[in-house]
Amino acid sequence: GDPGRIDYGRIYESREMLLRRAHKRFRESLSGAALSETEAVRKTKDKASYEAAVAALHPETREYCLYRAIKDAEGGKSYLSWSEPLRKRDSAALHDFRKTHEAEIDFYAWTQVLFHEQWKRLKDYATAHGITIIGDLPIYVAPDSADAWAHPELFQLDAEGKPEAVAGCPPDAFSATGQLWGNPIYRWDYHKKTGFAWWMNRLRAAFDLVDVLRIDHFRGFDSFWAVPGKDETAMNGEWRKGPGFDLFETMQEKLGDRKVIAEDLGYLTPSVKRLLKKTGFPGMKVLQFAFDSREESDYLPHHYGTSCVVYTGTHDNNTTAGWIHELSARDRKFAKEYLNVSQNKKIPDAMIRTALMSVAETVVIPMQDYLEVGEEGRINMPSTVGRNWTWRMQESTCT
Repeated sequence: GDPGRIDYGRIYESREMLLRRAHKRFRESLSGAALSETEAVRKTKDKASYEAAVAALHPETREYCLYRAIKDAEGGKSYLSWSEPLRKRDSAALHDFRKTHEAEIDFYAWTQVLFHEQWKRLKDYATAHGITIIGDLPIYVAPDSADAWAHPELFQLDAEGKPEAVAGCPPDAFSATGQLWGNPIYRWDYHKKTGFAWWMNRLRAAFDLVDVLRIDHFRGFDSFWAVPGKDETAMNGEWRKGPGFDLFETMQEKLGDRKVIAEDLGYLTPSVKRLLKKTGFPGMKVLQFAFDSREESDYLPHHYGTSCVVYTGTHDNNTTAGWIHELSARDRKFAKEYLNVSQNKKIPDAMIRTALMSVAETVVIPMQDYLEVGEEGRINMPSTVGRNWTWRMQESTCT
């Protein structure tokens, strides 16, 4: 009922219903009786083409299709609650499941084939028009994921598949008990022994989809906060060493020169800064973080080097027009002086102009800031649920 909001939950449910109907008809079209010899030849070619497309899917993608089909059969439960033979990937149990649930597995393979075909058309169009697509790669995977189920050896899991340690952030000024993310921690020693094979596959697949990859939580590759798996807060965690430069050196050797943005926001230790410099990846600068009247901030543009990407704000920030009203009187006065404006309403345009005038090699401006949309256009409020990720740009907004 609100054209300015997207109900992703409703879309998810209605889209799957339609996709399943379309998949059923697709299978019927390949197996139905032919009306003529010409029709039979066409169907044979269509079936061969589809089977080739499924076979071309990445092995990890096919594992994901199997995982999703089992998850459906198990009532949507986490893989940790599946029947033991399927949970522990007993070969006979998996073989039997594939035989009895072929259509269900094929539904997920079919949606993957559709996605890759449609995405390729979109990306080819973007490339032809000089548009670069930036993707995002989370450092961790979900505890209930095809990755953890199919490759338990890659993670610090116990014999039952439960995490021995999980990811998070230590207590700070924003959270007295820290942040408990719950993602399983990698066995980085094992990854190194394999030449980071799983990571290379993951990165290669991501770069097949996008031109530039923003790698989330970059500091976690230097050191990460590990919390005992049974804890209910992140207070009792400890800092552990990540793979460091070894991972990115391997990436250079295996994948060649790739364009990366390192998400290096937050408190950075000297070792994290050294790692960033050694990789040569540009870090992130967020202008909304710059205007603290109490101290000189690294996010002020006159401190930038060229190897960085400057944002007015990110998906986790308020829009600039909304952010203005969050500032203290002193910080707002400082921002106006620095941006050389006298009125609040001129700040969004001045922020964009300042970002574009900086020496940063890349600038990213959220559409809401170009349109001077207020707080109602905020994408995400971290650690909350409700209206996040629902803002939709309307055609009338741009006129």
